[in-house]
Amino acid sequence: MPRVKQPKLYEPPWKEWDYNANKRGLHHTVYLVNGDQYTGDWLDNKKHGKGTQKWASGLMYQGDWKKGRRNGFGVLSCPNKSTGKYRRQYSGGWKNDKKHGYGTYYFSEDQYYEGEWFADNRSGWGRMYYPDGSIYEGEWYGDVREGNGMLRQANDNRYEGEWSADMKNGRGKFYFLDNGQLLEGVWVNDIAKCGEMQDFDRASAPEPTPFAIPQVKLAAPESVLAIAEEEYLSDDDV
Repeated sequence: MPRVKQPKLYEPPWKEWDYNANKRGLHHTVYLVNGDQYTGDWLDNKKHGKGTQKWASGLMYQGDWKKGRRNGFGVLSCPNKSTGKYRRQYSGGWKNDKKHGYGTYYFSEDQYYEGEWFADNRSGWGRMYYPDGSIYEGEWYGDVREGNGMLRQANDNRYEGEWSADMKNGRGKFYFLDNGQLLEGVWVNDIAKCGEMQDFDRASAPEPTPFAIPQVKLAAPESVLAIAEEEYLSDDDV
């Protein structure tokens, strides 16, 4: 009986070449033609796992990657031209290459934000430290102060109330702790439009007013204030 010779299985060369070229696992530094470089884990030719990316612009990211994008926890740093070292710019959560979750962003050495992020914007709860010593703590949306929050100034005077478009807008209270007074009313674009001023712990104030606020001799002060508030507050705000 004649013997039938089976044909040898043959794989085209490009399959082996493609397999060898497919980056996976831990690799040494990979240099790109645009000047960027990456050191770390790969999966299916995409950055995946732990890795460090350095851009030609000088920025550096160290942290988690998923399918070629920053996902998880990571630190973004920028070069300090005066010292020649890297300065931390953002430390926190990432999703789809954008700041997401909880993180801290340093605008400068004396101005930074710590709190929640959504798609590269400050959104949710957060605390912002300003160069003049004031601190805002409260709600954010779309990278601006939006909702309820408190702004405490360097002299401990503070505003507690509603915010919109990054300004005091709506009902709120301003505590003048240095003078021992309290203003409760309505703000429009950072300006107090109407309200009630009263004494507040004048005995403990470092620079109290010379005289207490006299009693207002008005028949119906509540109704007068309500009419003024209605003028500045829309139906959605009431």
